[in-house]
Amino acid sequence: MIALLTWQDLIIIWFGMIIGYIIFGMTGFGSALIISPLLTFFLPLQEIVPLLALLDCGAALVNTWRDGKKNAESNELIKLIPLIILGSLVGATILLFSKAEILMLLLGLFVIAYAIYNLTGYNPIQQFNSYSCIPFGLIGGIFSALFGSGEFIYAIYLAGRLKVKEAIRVTQTSLVGFSTLIRIIIFAVAGIYSNIHYFKLVLILLPTVFIGSSIGRKISMKISKAQFIRIINIVLLLSGFMLIFRYSH
Repeated sequence: MIALLTWQDLIIIWFGMIIGYIIFGMTGFGSALIISPLLTFFLPLQEIVPLLALLDCGAALVNTWRDGKKNAESNELIKLIPLIILGSLVGATILLFSKAEILMLLLGLFVIAYAIYNLTGYNPIQQFNSYSCIPFGLIGGIFSALFGSGEFIYAIYLAGRLKVKEAIRVTQTSLVGFSTLIRIIIFAVAGIYSNIHYFKLVLILLPTVFIGSSIGRKISMKISKAQFIRIINIVLLLSGFMLIFRYSH
């Protein structure tokens, strides 16, 4: 299917992906919100997820290289990464041996309710304690393995733990890079990337990663933490609706 894309298709995808990676550059996640629905018009889902894993990993590496490690919260990374690995193993097991669609619906409803609750300003995000990393790390890993999208779970946790918006964004980006790397390894072992057309398409679309994430990063540096958190909650709201959309289809 990838080999059948026309230049007209690629132009539409190219500009859509720039918008998606502007969101990624601003928040450290959320590119799939724009890109996945767009790509479904051109590619089957089993080709979209491995493709976005490569591009999201590239975006995370670019942003991490630009920002360095000075803003990343290493203590949070150390706590979350083992839990993400464990959650990914649990998610893969669920995927192989049971139907996980109902989990997608329930999580979508939860995320929508959480985002609306925070956007009302009735009771701003409270500080999570250090033990909160356990459910957030595990659930994020589970949904990353199940649906290729668990990064917004980490965003909820980090927004409730860290006070500096740059620390939130850079730590989030680091977690996305690690999470997508796990998926890339799984896809590689499964032989998904034996199709050379994946890498041809990645090369064509790679500039969108640099352009979009650069624009998004510059925007994020000009806004306050309150505005940054509001943007995260809007992206979370869209994430919830996307989960319900995917469940219904």
